[in-house]
Formats: sequence, structure tokens, C-alpha cells
Amino acid sequence: MIAVFWIMAVMGLALVASLRIARYQSTVAGSQMNGMEARQLAEMGIAVASNSQIQKWDYLLQQSFENETGFRARILSEGARFNINYIVMADDKPLLRLIFAEWGIDFDVSSEIADALVDWVDGDDDVQLNGAEIDYYQGLGFGETRPFNRPFYDLDEVRLVRGMDLVEAANPRWRDWFTVWSSGGLDASEAPAEFIAIAADGNIEDALQVVQIVDGPDGIRHTEDDQPIGSQEVMSIMGMSPDEQAQFGFRFANGNEITERIESIGFAGSVRRKVVLVIRNRTSGRPTILDRREEIIQ
Repeated sequence: MIAVFWIMAVMGLALVASLRIARYQSTVAGSQMNGMEARQLAEMGIAVASNSQIQKWDYLLQQSFENETGFRARILSEGARFNINYIVMADDKPLLRLIFAEWGIDFDVSSEIADALVDWVDGDDDVQLNGAEIDYYQGLGFGETRPFNRPFYDLDEVRLVRGMDLVEAANPRWRDWFTVWSSGGLDASEAPAEFIAIAADGNIEDALQVVQIVDGPDGIRHTEDDQPIGSQEVMSIMGMSPDEQAQFGFRFANGNEITERIESIGFAGSVRRKVVLVIRNRTSGRPTILDRREEIIQ
């Protein structure tokens, strides 16, 4: 009799384990299906936003369907980020130091990283004061393959530069600040107040005033009443002197940014998938895709 009870107990445990495994497999299968659907919906958002007739405030950029599915797409200016090539090729190391200081990196370390970035893209082997040229990278075992002595093709290349590990430790999301695709200076009609304040070496309160003007009467970004702003007006609001405007005015773009970033998040239940497309000349009818990435965000 005792043996029978033991056998029944073991069979009961086996049954419970089997049910748990079946439930887990069902959950995994459901998640995979939702993931595929969320990705397809994100692609749908990309297709809609890529249309040359779609405006940034178009209601078609946000759509919901049955069973808690849909997509949310945004059309952003790539100029809302700092173009790392534009900064380095202009030898604007003061701006790099300001950005790094915002992340808590001290002046001396920031200067070394800025010098190393300039050495990476310039066409010679002359070492900046605190930079890093071929001898430094050879000492690390990279032979003659580094630095590349050309502009960065991708932000992943920036990670190869001496000192960028310290930047990544200070701000793991540093890529959200930079681009290699914009036309040049910062687009103040799209950039966040924090970026505007740093570019002008000014205070955040003045930068928030710029953002308020751009957002228009409704106070919401990317709506029909948005008011684009020119670089001259931005610098005046930021309190830059004529000398500062002459010296650092190139940090701001004069509008007409033709490179855009489309971010589309597809959702199916609780699963989210994100597709990012960087596209140039979207509204011309002859667009060029510059970059495409997928992200799993949940």
C-alpha cells in the first residue's frame, strides 16, 4: 500500500512538471508569435512614415488594431543629434569637452578623448597634444590598421577610439547624442533643450525658451503649429555675444535638414519591437536609405 502511494505521488509530481513545461512552451510560442507580429507592425509603421506625403503630425503615424496590436511611428530630424564627424573635422574640441563634462568626465580626461577623436579622423600621423596615433594602437597589438584616418562611417567605429570606453562607462546611451548622417550643425528646431544649451555653452532656462517657441501655441512637439527657428534667433535667445556667434555659430544649422530618422514601434500584446530607419530626401520622391536597425525593447 505504501509503495502504491509513493508511485501515485511520483506520478503526480511528473504530471505537475509536465503541465508546467507545457505552459512554459505555450508562453514561449505565444511570445515568439507576438514578437513576429510586433516586428511586422513596426515595419508597417516604417512604410507609412517613409511616404513622401506624410507629415510629422499625421494621424496615420499612430494606428491601433484588434487584439491590442498596432504601431507608433515618429519622423525626426537627424540634425537633432550632434554630428560627430562635423564636430571632429571642425576641430571643435571645446564642444566635445562640454558634452563629456555633462556626463561627469573631468576636463583632463575629456581633453585626451577629444584629441584622440581628432587623431582618428585626420589624414596624418601627427599626434595631438594628448591624442593617439598609430604608435599607440600598435602598442595594443592592432598593427597598422588603426586609426582609420577618415571620418566615421558608423557610431560603432567611434567605440574603437582611445578613451571611448570611459565615455561608455559614464553614459551607456552616448549614441543617442550623436549621428554620422546629418548635414552638419545642430537643428535647434528639433534638438532637445539640453543639446541646445551645450552647443551654445549657455544655460538650460534659455534653451527651454527656444524649445517653447518651436513647440508653438499648443506646447507639443511635432504638431501642425510647430514654429521652426533659425540659428541666428537661437543664438540671440541663448545670449551669445557677436564674437561668440562668429566663433561658434557653425554649431547650429540653418534649417533645411534633409536627413530624417524614422522610429517605429510595433506592439502585439505586451511585446514591443522597434525599427529605426535613417533616410535622406524622403519628401523628394527619390529617398536614400542610409541606415536601418532593429531593437527588442520588451
